Amino acid sequence: MTVSSSAGLAEAAHLDVHQDPDGALVVRVAGAWAVGQSLPSPDVVVTRLAAHAVPALRYEATGLGAWDTTLLVFTRAVEAAAAAQRVTTDRSGLPGGLQRLLTLIESTPVRRATSAHDPDPAFVEQVGLTAIAAGAWLRGYTVFLGEVMLSMGRWIRRRARFRPVDLVIQVQQAGIEALPVVTLVNFLLGLILAFVGAIQLEMFGASIYVANLVGIAMVRDMAALMTAIVMAGRSGASYAAQIGTMQVNQEVDALETLGISPVDFLVLPRVMALMLMVPLLTLYADVVGVIGGAAVGLGMLHISPVAYYQQTLSALNVGHLLGGLMKAATYGVLVALAGCYQGLHASRSSAGVGEAATTAVVRGIVSIIVACGLFAFLFYVLGW
Repeated sequence: MTVSSSAGLAEAAHLDVHQDPDGALVVRVAGAWAVGQSLPSPDVVVTRLAAHAVPALRYEATGLGAWDTTLLVFTRAVEAAAAAQRVTTDRSGLPGGLQRLLTLIESTPVRRATSAHDPDPAFVEQVGLTAIAAGAWLRGYTVFLGEVMLSMGRWIRRRARFRPVDLVIQVQQAGIEALPVVTLVNFLLGLILAFVGAIQLEMFGASIYVANLVGIAMVRDMAALMTAIVMAGRSGASYAAQIGTMQVNQEVDALETLGISPVDFLVLPRVMALMLMVPLLTLYADVVGVIGGAAVGLGMLHISPVAYYQQTLSALNVGHLLGGLMKAATYGVLVALAGCYQGLHASRSSAGVGEAATTAVVRGIVSIIVACGLFAFLFYVLGW
């Protein structure tokens, strides 16, 4: 786009460089500075700046006609040379539009595009950067965990500020609305466990022990594990997206301005909802998984329903049930913490919200697997 100054259109681009009695270098531009014209080179000014020590540089554009970005490029080259020589620049003689463009360029951060030919950081540097990032995340997550625990203490003392209806809504979303997917996943899991076990146990004439395999595996570990993984993909991502969107819309900042703790108002209802509902969903998943195993036992192995039922009851005990429920409650808290933490620390953009939801699912599932391994070791040590 070409801009015309108030001085009218000059016939040709002209450059004049001279030094005032006060020592300042004056750059006078005149004529038409536009694409397609024969334009002076900024090297004339750059050479003058390098050859003579001048205290300042200023412009004169009284005879300037039409101009476009070619004048902007020229001015940028001159000012880069002036900055290298530590020469102050006075832009008051330039057109107002050009001054605004120069200010806009300076206020916009430069984003350097990564190239496939850029050298990768050294291995040691990568390890160091990864360790620093991991340490920063660990510190932030520890602080967040402490805030949640303090919020839970305030709730016990009835001082936590959140709406009871929010807890009811979160319980509904994490409980009743999750039943279809929990039913499908755990029914198929019980069916798969029974089918794999049946092939091996039939070789020894011990098909009846399929009931033991499915019952103990589902009640003790698999129902809680698979239900928690489903909730990580469902509720964990939802929490991160909801709170992340509130960050983008500055709703979290509004809560803090009103003196309301975001942890109390946003995090606590979600943590409590999953801590309550994941164990209940796990109980339901235990029954569904056993039914899935029974489908194979009755249909493939021709075990009578009564025999399968009695064998399942004889294999299970209260320890199996309590252990599974304790794991489920822990998994639910981990999923809620991962989702809420990523939501509160999401960058304020649509891309940041999507990244927060993805990271919440990944870290939630990783946390569940790590906790499952720790529980397995603890139960082994305790002989439970």
